[in-house]
Amino acid sequence: MTAIFFLIGCSVLVALMFLIAFLWAQKNGQHDDLYTPSVRMLFDDEIDEEKKD
Repeated sequence: MTAIFFLIGCSVLVALMFLIAFLWAQKNGQHDDLYTPSVRMLFDDEIDEEKKD
């Protein structure tokens, strides 16, 4: 029975750590740009002809 309480406590602690990390990312503007990541894969990097030779 004590193992169940220990595992519940550990899971709550891990969930709180993920919540704190998510709130920290939101505060620092991690998810502000929603458009660029979705279209970034559509644009190929241009190959410079001078570097190619």
